[in-house]
Amino acid sequence: MDLLAETLAVGGVRGAAGARIEASGPWGILWHGIAGAAFYAVTCGTAWLDVAGHPPRQLMPGDVVLLPNGPEHTLRSAPGAPIIPQLCTAAERARKCGGVLRLGSGEVQTHILGASYDYDPAVSIQVLATLPELVHIRANHDGGGLDDTVRLLSRELARPQIATEFVLNRLVDILLVQLLRVWRTEKPAETRGTWLGVLGDPLISVALVKIHEDPAKPWTTDLLAAELSTSRSTLTRRFRETTGRTPGDYLTQWRMDLAAVRLRDTADTVDAIAHSVGYTSVYAFSRAFRRARQQAPGQYRTSTRSRPVPAE
Repeated sequence: MDLLAETLAVGGVRGAAGARIEASGPWGILWHGIAGAAFYAVTCGTAWLDVAGHPPRQLMPGDVVLLPNGPEHTLRSAPGAPIIPQLCTAAERARKCGGVLRLGSGEVQTHILGASYDYDPAVSIQVLATLPELVHIRANHDGGGLDDTVRLLSRELARPQIATEFVLNRLVDILLVQLLRVWRTEKPAETRGTWLGVLGDPLISVALVKIHEDPAKPWTTDLLAAELSTSRSTLTRRFRETTGRTPGDYLTQWRMDLAAVRLRDTADTVDAIAHSVGYTSVYAFSRAFRRARQQAPGQYRTSTRSRPVPAE
């Protein structure tokens, strides 16, 4: 199992191309807090990014930036360039609709693709939610294919054709995975304490694969340790160090995430869902689910379902 791919998929991480910035001369825009994650790829020219709590940083051609929790931030042509309030409304509209945002006047000097990533609120184990507030990958790094994708993105923006929006949205998903690959390789110290940090510990990454591959198995810490040919104390210690949880806590949280998605999105019975995530008793499952989500399974299904799901 590809653990990262599985966790992104269950977490419902979906990217969408946002504002396509074409800028010249002095310019500056402010984005307020964005639901989900914000992403920028500079394909031509330069810009300055300012996020509270971080020094302003210059973005060069080929640079990509991920703001996993969508904090308020500014993009400018230069440090101190004025923010133009009238453009902020247009910027927000372009971000949501994927339109072109023209800034300044004269020949275009800077091209930036903005994008956003949403993730499923029903799933509590998320890759993006544990990342640092700002992840910046410089151009000309080694490996990951990120530079190639940014160049492909640049060509698509320079010469839009039929289905360009479709292509951009697919490239945005690819860019996220490539950014995470490069960041993990180039800055392993920064991954500690994030979900990606588990991939740096062979013992814990294998433990998570076993849990994700068979969440219904009656796992205990002793059984998992035996499967990994290690001691219970070693497994528990390293599990806490990498995930911040015990193996049992992680297993329960993952099971509840899987159950929450099925309760919302399928017509499966509560009994079937309970058995699929390792509970032989609906009562035991309901008690665990209520502890995790503050609602009984049936109440959660009713409150989160946006449309009827036809029975199979």
